[in-house]
Amino acid sequence: MGHAGMAATAVRYLRTAGGPAPAGPVEPLPRPALRAVADDERAPVDPVEFRRVLGNFATGVTVITAPAPAPDPAPDPAGSAAGEGPAGFACQSFAALSLDPPLVVFMVARTSTTWPRIARAGVFCVNVLGAHQGDLCRGFAVSGGDKFAGVGHTPAPVSGSPRLAGATAWADCTVHAVHPGGDHLIVVGRVDALGTSDGADAPLLFHRGRFGGFTA
Repeated sequence: MGHAGMAATAVRYLRTAGGPAPAGPVEPLPRPALRAVADDERAPVDPVEFRRVLGNFATGVTVITAPAPAPDPAPDPAGSAAGEGPAGFACQSFAALSLDPPLVVFMVARTSTTWPRIARAGVFCVNVLGAHQGDLCRGFAVSGGDKFAGVGHTPAPVSGSPRLAGATAWADCTVHAVHPGGDHLIVVGRVDALGTSDGADAPLLFHRGRFGGFTA
């Protein structure tokens, strides 16, 4: 299946998996012409070098969360999500996208095991981490296990997604669109509610493989 087909499938999945449908129609990208790639067209950039150089761009750090699935009155034993808790993963690839309408965007690897659970929910909360939350970020950066064990959180006001205690800011969102982007998916969210924490500290930053803080 091509990237355009994957995007359309992701949207159909959101509409049929029991979660809220994205706001408005989402059109798949046009399918590119299929042909062999010539040797002189291959990317000249080594992936390790790509990561090393772009690691010089400092970013903030977020945790994207989604609520636990609602109980199914007639669960399917083969594909039931019964017993699943909330979902979450650490994400540096996040940005504000649009003021009117209010949109944000994050990128997630197509191999992510957390993304299908967020897609099923159709909603998510962006938690902007504070400088003291490096360990929390590391906990959400690993695969498997109960990432929420011992982590304080309250439900976001619209989606019910976990709003993490101590986060400097949060945005409660509905999935608006999903686009392919190489080995990642580009997820656009429409912001339904947002806010900051009382007494929020400086943001957690990530630069060249290490966490740090901010000094004005």
